[in-house]
Amino acid sequence: MGEEHVSLTIKNWALEDRPREKLLEKGRMALTDAELIAILIGSGNTKESAVELSKRILTSTQNNLNSLGKLSVSQLTSFKGIGEAKAITIIAAMELGRRRRREEALELVKITSSNTVFELLQPTIGELLHEEFWILYLNNSNKIIEQFQISKGGITGTLVDVRITLRKALELGATALILAHNHPSGNLNPSEADKQLTQKLKIAAESLDIKILDHLIVTEKSYFSFADEGLL
Repeated sequence: MGEEHVSLTIKNWALEDRPREKLLEKGRMALTDAELIAILIGSGNTKESAVELSKRILTSTQNNLNSLGKLSVSQLTSFKGIGEAKAITIIAAMELGRRRRREEALELVKITSSNTVFELLQPTIGELLHEEFWILYLNNSNKIIEQFQISKGGITGTLVDVRITLRKALELGATALILAHNHPSGNLNPSEADKQLTQKLKIAAESLDIKILDHLIVTEKSYFSFADEGLL
């Protein structure tokens, strides 16, 4: 008879090696990234446990969870033992983590620095493969009234309608705006178009007694602030 092939499920491991039990006994902080992913996928393949398979997936992303969060279903299912359902589970977990970070940033309702803006918007636009332009509408205390996606574009650019931007500011009673968009290329240098748009919005806003406090270019790991660099 040939050898029977079964996946190495967590429930067949020694008790002390099971990440679920480890989490219950020692807490979530005691688990490695691979062990947490192993809980999500539940089983490995005929040659690898769930933890070993998770380690291999993480190794393919240089053990970077941000990079893991960018993998598609097809990329994840290229690993033996990861079917569509497991791939979707991993993607859903990564998205929940991203949304949690965004909600935590939203608790910082008062803008006190360019870094505050970056922490707020990086989870939303920092890892996108296309450009998006967002506006933060602020009151007199620099507290956020609303954050709004004004446009969505392609890899190299997006258009912004000045009239829509300022009409919404008037509707909300905003006294100040912060502009922000991402550069999927990772390049933090503002283009001439970025500079021209900033000045166009600044001049138009001033006529309505609305201030443009900053314009941020956001990438996955860093940002460029027009205000910090003296370009406003």
